[in-house]
Amino acid sequence: MTDWRAQGSCRGKSIGLFFADEDDFFSEREAKKVCASCAVREQCLEQALADREKVGIWGGFSPTERRRMLRRRRREAA
Repeated sequence: MTDWRAQGSCRGKSIGLFFADEDDFFSEREAKKVCASCAVREQCLEQALADREKVGIWGGFSPTERRRMLRRRRREAA
């Protein structure tokens, strides 16, 4: 296990909270609340971006939000 994962606010929470159906806005909102106060949020997000995670809430961001972030980074790098 990567060191930062052991420090995540999500540790011990139900994994279903972070991997609910895409149209389950209640679960997404609840998962993002957990992420909002997480000390390793940035590491989590960067790992998800590097791994191109296609599902779940990572670092407080949904798959759609992460795709937008990656597109924006590619445009800025060009």
